[in-house]
Amino acid sequence: MRTYNRAACNRVAGAMLALGLGLTGCKFQVPQDTAATNGGDGSTPANRVAVDMAVSSEKITLLNELAATFNDDKKLSTFTGADGKEHRAFVRVQKKASGAAAQLLVDGWGDPNDGPQPVIWSPAASSWGAIVNQRLIEAGRTTIVPAKATPFMLTPLVIAMPKPMADALGYPAKPVGYADLLALAKDPSGWASKGHPEWGAFKLGKTNPNFSTSGLSATIAQYYAATGKSSGLNLEDLNRDDVKQFSTSIESSVVHYGDITMTFLNNWFRADRRGTALTYASAVAVEEKSLIDYNMGNPDGILDPGEVARKPRVPLVAIYPKEGTLFSDNPLFTLNAPWVTAEQKTGAAAFAAFVRTPTNQKKVLTFGFRPGNPAVAVAAPIIAANGVNPDEPKNALGVPAPKVLLKLLDLWAEQRKGARVLIVIDVSGSMGERAGSGAETKLDLAKRAAISSLSNFKA
Repeated sequence: MRTYNRAACNRVAGAMLALGLGLTGCKFQVPQDTAATNGGDGSTPANRVAVDMAVSSEKITLLNELAATFNDDKKLSTFTGADGKEHRAFVRVQKKASGAAAQLLVDGWGDPNDGPQPVIWSPAASSWGAIVNQRLIEAGRTTIVPAKATPFMLTPLVIAMPKPMADALGYPAKPVGYADLLALAKDPSGWASKGHPEWGAFKLGKTNPNFSTSGLSATIAQYYAATGKSSGLNLEDLNRDDVKQFSTSIESSVVHYGDITMTFLNNWFRADRRGTALTYASAVAVEEKSLIDYNMGNPDGILDPGEVARKPRVPLVAIYPKEGTLFSDNPLFTLNAPWVTAEQKTGAAAFAAFVRTPTNQKKVLTFGFRPGNPAVAVAAPIIAANGVNPDEPKNALGVPAPKVLLKLLDLWAEQRKGARVLIVIDVSGSMGERAGSGAETKLDLAKRAAISSLSNFKA
């Protein structure tokens, strides 16, 4: 369940930013780059069938490369339509966070500012498709996401921890899980109990499961850890007092919340350059691919032109929780939405087949992912030198039923650690100037935005 209104928060954020003000504490859904990133200006060439894709950010570069190859090859992109005629597909890729795209699909994706309505949706994990369908069912509408989709590429959720801390826990010789981290978080002596008082208390970082796949998977995993199950998590499990207490305790140990893991990793990397990586955070749930990027000196997974990767002083280690973990399978969902035509579905199928060929599946390795095609072996950079273990995880957790997923999100909103919020507004003389052509001043708009934002906070 969302804890704020997305459109309202965007309006408030826009008003505050336009006036040069800072507003902290409300988690606004910041508009993302939604332009098609291949095909020049984003338009579709004449006589081509547009196959728009909405994909999570970690695979935007790879899918742009594959789309460009597919679009330029007449043989690859030509297909026979339901009308018996030959057509050529043209794939256009846009970046959309998994949780944000899920909400847009529930809302009907009707605003042109959100980019073209997708034919193919590729969130980081299939669990987002189940969430969309369940929300549509509860609203009395028809589902639009296929129940199953073939994985494009895989990456497991891991607990990222600085290597000295992992060594202090005896990992990997000694398995580590959520229960171990909870015990350390509750220990008043913190890292002193492991012989390192200089590290202070155990500090857990976690992302918002409404937007972040890592946050969603971590929330699922902690409930599995509480029940001792590895599959079949159900509503009765979630209602058990001991399970609720375990999950609440995990959330209470969180000292940093964020909407995306890149925020944590960039901050951690900056702390590392200052020599304070061991006091910024003790552990953060991230995808294995992101940890590899970090250890290779590219914490946000994107190297700008001229940017040179610099490896961290203190590398991270991927802890594969002993209770089990989940895989992000990066499915390619061809939507059964009213805006998707039969020709677009056929063109989408051609592209999906193309990206799963062994040649293209080997390319996913260069981006730190494991191939979705089991015929292609896991190889570098998924190696011990990068802080990961290609032989893990030993125990893959099952994705819960859709109703259970929604209940998890509801419970997270109740159990997450609260925060105090301070709103600071500029009241200098310039704020008395009129805002635009209206009668209201900049201060009038700022006050109105701040007041309207209060309804978006949890009481």
